[in-house]
Amino acid sequence: QVQLVESGGGLVQAGGSLRLSCAASGGTFSSYVMGWFRQAPGKEREFVAAMRETGGTTVYAPSLKGRFTISRDNPKNTVYLQMNSLKPEDTAVYYCAARRVGGTTQIKEMYDYWGQGTQVTVSS
Repeated sequence: QVQLVESGGGLVQAGGSLRLSCAASGGTFSSYVMGWFRQAPGKEREFVAAMRETGGTTVYAPSLKGRFTISRDNPKNTVYLQMNSLKPEDTAVYYCAARRVGGTTQIKEMYDYWGQGTQVTVSS
């Protein structure tokens, strides 16, 4: 069973940056597509970014491309989300997810494993 544990969330002022980490255990990390999603209060969980197993292909939500960057370190079984120029509307719980089979996708139902989430709060 794959376990994903996010960290790095917190409170930051608008315009600031945060780097989220997601550590994986219990599976073959280098064989999984990894994704980041977020969920704001009262809203659906939405796609943020995803990266192929080897890191060669990345996909971003169009509204976030340019501010957010996904990366991974397979030897460390960790995926990262660098978030810059943060806005109050970026406030949400951020989740990482792993997909065993298939390519990058924005569809949350296509991911097999999920972390517990980490809270990001951006103050104005």
